[in-house]
Amino acid sequence: MRAVVEGRLPNTSESFGRHIDRCLGCRACEQVCPAGVQYGQLLEASRHELLRAQPKHDLTHKLLRFALQHIWTSPARLSAAFAGSRILRDSGLVRALLKSGVAKLFSARAHFALALLHSSRAQVKAVGSRPQQTFSEKSDRFSASVMLFEGCVGEGLFARVNNATKRVLQANGFSVSTPATQVCCGALHAHAGDLEGARKLAQQNIEAFGLSDTPIVTNAGGCGAMLASYGHLLHDDEATRFSARVKDVGQQLETKELVHGASLDQACTTYDTSCHLLYGQHAGEASLRMLQAIPGLNFKSLEGAERCCGGAGIYNLLEPDLSEKVLGEKLQNIEATGATLLATGNPGCQMQIGAGACLHGMSLEVCHPVELLDESYQRAGLYKKEN
Repeated sequence: MRAVVEGRLPNTSESFGRHIDRCLGCRACEQVCPAGVQYGQLLEASRHELLRAQPKHDLTHKLLRFALQHIWTSPARLSAAFAGSRILRDSGLVRALLKSGVAKLFSARAHFALALLHSSRAQVKAVGSRPQQTFSEKSDRFSASVMLFEGCVGEGLFARVNNATKRVLQANGFSVSTPATQVCCGALHAHAGDLEGARKLAQQNIEAFGLSDTPIVTNAGGCGAMLASYGHLLHDDEATRFSARVKDVGQQLETKELVHGASLDQACTTYDTSCHLLYGQHAGEASLRMLQAIPGLNFKSLEGAERCCGGAGIYNLLEPDLSEKVLGEKLQNIEATGATLLATGNPGCQMQIGAGACLHGMSLEVCHPVELLDESYQRAGLYKKEN
């Protein structure tokens, strides 16, 4: 990076492109850097430069640019795309294609993409099968207000996690609102080097959430880290104030004494920390403490929980070979725990680990920690209807 900035290396250099492309962007290096360099921000700037100097012309990158520019920036198109994805996923067609291996004959990336979509389904049956229920906004149980950032993938494929987040926050005394005009956080654009696209989305979200001091809660480590970086992305006071309001759901719950639920009698459970939740939002332990609010949970610590799973936004599709190696180590560590249920605080991580487990024949269910806490509250009778 420095060599390119100082003119000692051209931005068209193969070495520059190779090193920037192959970085996971997990930001773990920031934690041990004595100078406190914000490497994640430098990486996104470098990818922006790389996109300008060395645009990729293969089919994967062309499809990616088309999706980011023409689908992710249009709420209507994005909603339609996710609706179609849910139909494919829930119809059983994706499962059938995975079992038959037909997609793999055409493209290993397509086969893995199907596994990613398949792994977005509700994997913990007790959580996913329960009817939705929320508290009345007029309830006298609320002593504070928050605004929920739902996320594009979050609402498109993981709406159940958003619903669980609302219920858990309400059970802990928070009134929850969801601005209707919020859009994608822009993380995928930034990871791909499209900083202008990310800035446009950031401006829309800042307008959607307004100028109040109300906390903005996320349940996705990747989205949270991106929202928290709007100040740097836009370089203005309004964006900086917006970023200061962002909290992961685990962080927000820690502002009060966390309500405990009932025992789940679940099989052995472990927890993997989202890189961007840990290194971007510094909230990995807060998410883990949601699990600690479930009495008697059969929990096993995961070695290397702080290391990347290889998902890294869209890295798993752009650099599949390296991603597979990183994922392989993660799956080995999960197997060593004996756990059959894994909780993680980011949809991308859930899909990456779930896809890997599916393709490797592992008996493993993957969910968000708030889903387990939500089920614990349900069993404790905290969601009784109010008159």
